[in-house]
Amino acid sequence: MTEANAAEQAPARRRWSNPLAARYASAEMAEIWSDEHRYGWWRRMWLALAEAEAELGLPITAAQLAEMRAHLDTIDFAKAATYEKQTRHDVFAHLHTFGDDCPSARPILHLGATSAFVTDNTDLVLIAESLDLVIARLATVIDQLAGRARETRSIICLGRTHLQPAQPTTIGKRICLWIQDLLLDLEELRHRRSLLRARGTKGTTGTQASFLELFQGDHAKVRQLDKLVSQKLGFVESYAVTGQTYPRKIDSQVLAAVGGIAESTHKAGNDLRLAAAWNELEEPFETDQVGSSAMPYKRNPMRAERMCSLGRFVMGLQPTAGQTAAVQWYERTLDDSAARRLILPQAFLATDAQLVIYANIAAGLVVLPGGIRRNLEQHLPFLASERLLMAATTAGGDRQELHEAIRRHSHAATARIRDGADNDLVERLAADPLFAGVDLAAAVTVEGLEGRAAAQVDEFLDGPVREALAACPTRAAASDLRV
Repeated sequence: MTEANAAEQAPARRRWSNPLAARYASAEMAEIWSDEHRYGWWRRMWLALAEAEAELGLPITAAQLAEMRAHLDTIDFAKAATYEKQTRHDVFAHLHTFGDDCPSARPILHLGATSAFVTDNTDLVLIAESLDLVIARLATVIDQLAGRARETRSIICLGRTHLQPAQPTTIGKRICLWIQDLLLDLEELRHRRSLLRARGTKGTTGTQASFLELFQGDHAKVRQLDKLVSQKLGFVESYAVTGQTYPRKIDSQVLAAVGGIAESTHKAGNDLRLAAAWNELEEPFETDQVGSSAMPYKRNPMRAERMCSLGRFVMGLQPTAGQTAAVQWYERTLDDSAARRLILPQAFLATDAQLVIYANIAAGLVVLPGGIRRNLEQHLPFLASERLLMAATTAGGDRQELHEAIRRHSHAATARIRDGADNDLVERLAADPLFAGVDLAAAVTVEGLEGRAAAQVDEFLDGPVREALAACPTRAAASDLRV
């Protein structure tokens, strides 16, 4: 690096940069919320408004529209910053900057509009684009997890309730629990996306008074303008009524939906971290990856840990969106602005980052059969207790007396395990005359203890999962983990 280049980069290193964009999220999501993309949409908002007004008869020329189209992506950000320093108003600053680029169109820019016309409609476009990307990423994760569930449908493992040993299940069935949560998230996201509308052209307090003046009291043209502009922005229609802004309830609902994803990723991430601790599952671990700077042997589940961390962050953003919706006074108040500038992009960037990690984990999930079998066999005699009870009763024993005997022997075996010895429940039962007629070896085999787990995996993947994925054909391109 030359001294000149180093000097240019030094100021940037002395300013905090958001790690969501610099470190965690994909380039695609970071671009959606970039200044270039946002303010490029502001100019497209002004163009859509001018085009629709021209189509409805206002004196706007083809030359003016052509001039605007030629300068959609030629923003002089330094000039805009200078204007904003003077005016203390970001929309006004960019409006003047656009007017400098389009001198012939300057008189008709922003005609009849208020600032929320560009800011709110643009935010809705960015939310729509972000939801589309998140839906594609979510479908990708579900698709990859479905493959792992199919592969592991019959690998029997120790079930756990209350984090204590419980009836066996299979690895594939446990992965299906993760998928089920994501299917609920996918349904909610698609619902939110389908309900998203434009703010449209509603004027300063939502009454469309300015546009009614422009069209000389023609209500039909004002309604048509609202519809035309909304469609030019990619929406079917606009919200029927608004104040100066679109309802901030929309932000709250969207944040709840992406917060739901965070709940799901956090749950799965915790499960994986526990499975790694018990040597049953492992996230991908690269050849040169370092688990600890002090302990060379470590294989920490850093991907799952980061996914959980980002999930908690997104869940923490939800209350701000709800509080903002709750305190909007009458037609609007500006105390929503700073909060929304922070929570909307960060919620989507962090959600995107979680799903990038989740896809990476799902694609390279490592199953550890030896650890799975050891954990299962350590507790197997206990897990077969119901089968033992039924077999001994069938052989002529008293069910209540047998239950008490199994309880007593089990607790004694547990005490032995806690002292570091092996589980000797089978030996204790073999020495008890009450179980003389029972084939203990057959009773404590693992096969069959998992119930319908494998069949449930097939039914789930071939039914609800296949249907959900068919409804979401778009898959997100792979995004490399940056750390």
